[in-house]
Amino acid sequence: MARPSRTLITGATILSMDGAVGDLPKGDILVEDDRIIAIAPVLQADDAERVDAEGRIAVPGFVNAHMHTWQTGLRSLAADWTLLEYFRWVHAGLATRFRPEDIGIATLVGALGQIDAGTTTLVDWCHNNPTPEHTDAAVEALARSGIRAAFFHGSPKPDPKPGEPHFSEVPHPRAEIERLRRGMFSGEDGLMTLGLAILGPHYSTLEVARADFRMAREFGLVASMHQGGGAAKTPGGWETLLDEGLVGPGINVVHGNDLSDALFSALVDQGASFSVTPENEMTQGHGFPVTGRLLKRGVAPSLGVDLESVLAGDMMGVARVALGMQRVLDNTDSRRDTGAIPPTSTVRVRQALEWITIEGARMLGQEGRIGSLAPGKQADITLIDARALHLQPVHDPVATVVMQAGRGDVEAVMIAGRFRKKNGKLLAAALDDTLARLARSGARIVDELGLKRTAA
Repeated sequence: MARPSRTLITGATILSMDGAVGDLPKGDILVEDDRIIAIAPVLQADDAERVDAEGRIAVPGFVNAHMHTWQTGLRSLAADWTLLEYFRWVHAGLATRFRPEDIGIATLVGALGQIDAGTTTLVDWCHNNPTPEHTDAAVEALARSGIRAAFFHGSPKPDPKPGEPHFSEVPHPRAEIERLRRGMFSGEDGLMTLGLAILGPHYSTLEVARADFRMAREFGLVASMHQGGGAAKTPGGWETLLDEGLVGPGINVVHGNDLSDALFSALVDQGASFSVTPENEMTQGHGFPVTGRLLKRGVAPSLGVDLESVLAGDMMGVARVALGMQRVLDNTDSRRDTGAIPPTSTVRVRQALEWITIEGARMLGQEGRIGSLAPGKQADITLIDARALHLQPVHDPVATVVMQAGRGDVEAVMIAGRFRKKNGKLLAAALDDTLARLARSGARIVDELGLKRTAA
């Protein structure tokens, strides 16, 4: 029997995000195979690989709770598009030009980019998979990247051809979910887990929404859906699904900006989770993020990047935008109601760090495995190098991570006990060739649709 692989990370400032472990101004983390086995001010493990982390901040690997990774090859293209333009040019246009190999290379580079920025768990909301070959290319790319991935299987949204039904009238493909369950997603304990990226009542008929909700419950899968962006396909659909007892834990609402207060409360009361993508929601016209509405009801959001075709994929940046947006809303309300700003900040930086760690894990139902640093949990660890000019001195390490650090400060990323980034370098083979393939893929797709590209 092979001896276990052991790694001892020493001297780090540890932000565990775990109530029992707490924060350590300086401490050690011992990893054995894929799990954390001890956290303490000082640990001894002579047989372990020793990683000197003095001057670094150790945090749980970030959880990106919502990203359409297949759009990596379209980076920056949609920066000036509203949601209406996005629907027109992406779903009805660019998406239809993707071959399986395009999905594969985009997903690979997108996942590697997430690792590079400190993300260890990516919820890949894949809704451009018209064939099983497209789906398999995405799944294989996620596995190749080494990231922990929740693959949320979706469905394309092109304009229908003559004689075809609108995508809103097409139930989620059961045969594909059964096929995936028989393959890589037959278990629940690996790096790859399965979820559903369904249409939901905003984008489908009631019959389709009902069938998709029931299938998610039957398979025991998280069912995630967009909510918002124009008129609902099924007015009153949420109320019907609530009345039929189909809404509960495992239902994940992305955005939700346009929900009435009564419906919002009903969904929260039934245990539905919310994933907020603050920067993209403000950019494309969804409305104000629902962060504060959730906090008032005693729950918290998970956060996601959403679209790298529009903006950057850095979860520290996402947390900063979400925090700043909610603070300005609260400050504005206070000025209106009292004539003064609040006596102290209404939302703390630690809460924002929770949104991109433990709250992302909770949305996936994996808070027992990931999202915090504690003995017995998966060794998903991100090390931030806090010795940089722009981060010194560190008075509050939580604030340093959320308010001041960025992608370039991520020195190391460990996923399930294995370093995927170390000494500031992504451990990925043939990266130049991979990026060249992505560039060719993106150029062909954009050129085929006749969109203008500005050469670098």
